[in-house]
Amino acid sequence: MSKVYITYENVHKYVLELATKISLSEFTPDYIITIGTGGFIPARLLKNIIDIPIMCINVSHYNGETLERKIKTIQSIHKNSPEHEAIRNKNVLIVDELDDTRSTLLHVVDLILNLEPNEVGVGVLHNKIKNKMGEFPESIHYFYSRLIPDKWIVYPWEETEQLKQKNTLLYYH
Repeated sequence: MSKVYITYENVHKYVLELATKISLSEFTPDYIITIGTGGFIPARLLKNIIDIPIMCINVSHYNGETLERKIKTIQSIHKNSPEHEAIRNKNVLIVDELDDTRSTLLHVVDLILNLEPNEVGVGVLHNKIKNKMGEFPESIHYFYSRLIPDKWIVYPWEETEQLKQKNTLLYYH
């Protein structure tokens, strides 16, 4: 599959577009739930704009570029935890970088719906034009910055090969 490389400059642009779409909707989130690891940077940038707290759910559905059959939950929000109490009866925006097969998003939406939020929204930078593994419940607010062809998207935070090829050492002062 051919690859499309996204720059940080474009990520900032897409986050602004996403924030605009959310602000023009009837949905006003109280919390962002980022899906780790791809949603970390978009969610953090979005927080700069809409200024609400972020929580994390970390799941894995890929092994490199291979889609695994089962989604592995690495970190979640558990019932009766302080995080659960914080989002109960609140509006929650789930943020990830990409809606590809939709299976990860559906998995996390299901986890969040079981935590009794008031309303749930999903926001992604890119929505691939392809058949998805399911549809969101009608109650879910859905936002994306760009509708894109089904190509492999490489985000700037995934570009480790570039560093390896340059044999670059990073020093922190």
